[in-house]
Amino acid sequence: MSRHVAIVTDSTAYLPTEILEWHHITVVPLTVVMGRQALEEGTQISVLSLSDALRRRAAVTTSRPSPASFTEAYRKVAANGAKAIVSLHLSAEISGTYDAAVLAGKTAPVPVRVVDTGMVAMALGFSAISAAERAARGGSLQETVDAAEKRARHTSTYFCVDTLDYLRRGGRIGAAQALLGSALAVKPILELSEGRIEMLEKVRTSSRAIARLEEIVVERAGAREVDIAVHHLAAPERAEELAERLRGRVPYVRDLHVSEVGAVIGAHTGPGLLGAVVALR
Repeated sequence: MSRHVAIVTDSTAYLPTEILEWHHITVVPLTVVMGRQALEEGTQISVLSLSDALRRRAAVTTSRPSPASFTEAYRKVAANGAKAIVSLHLSAEISGTYDAAVLAGKTAPVPVRVVDTGMVAMALGFSAISAAERAARGGSLQETVDAAEKRARHTSTYFCVDTLDYLRRGGRIGAAQALLGSALAVKPILELSEGRIEMLEKVRTSSRAIARLEEIVVERAGAREVDIAVHHLAAPERAEELAERLRGRVPYVRDLHVSEVGAVIGAHTGPGLLGAVVALR
């Protein structure tokens, strides 16, 4: 690590390994607890085993990284030559990860700026990439933070789920909203708004939800240059079909990623998740 400013993020950014290596981004994993086992996301638990556990209605919870995990990550990147660190994390409204990073940053060997992006999944990932690109061009600590925050402000996240039950059980959506969705037998379209998961629209069938999700992404992208990510959990065919349609309908899409979310997000959404991230350039 010869860069002046190092980038650290958490495992919910779901950045491909090759991108992490290319941009020298360090990842601190969150934890998924299944029964009596606490397993690190991305290394010790597969999405397949998670989906199986969720379908069996086994107890699955998630946990933020410990401050000690961040302390170790900051120590390592400083030892590799970093003079400052920008630590970018998922929304503090839905996880305590940001707080753990802030605590660790107080005793780090180099200055650390911890940023609550208000995002998750590739919405967080795109912010980390922008920060890494700015750092690679010799950006200062503040300039790197600014690049990350600017990308986050211009990124939108939308998704639909088969049921709101997993979000309700994890406390990520209100019981009243979950009950309404179940009572009316609707398929909700959700968005990440100011760091919180909010109901955007309600439609009657899964096919209509996917079609509406596509329209929302196309409208959000408009005629601007964008990066797009399509996420899923145990729904690869639907994700590829949506991505292919978006390639044909969004005129200035620069990068389009298709990937399965990891165990932490999957634990709160359940199998059948289909989501899209639109990041304006």
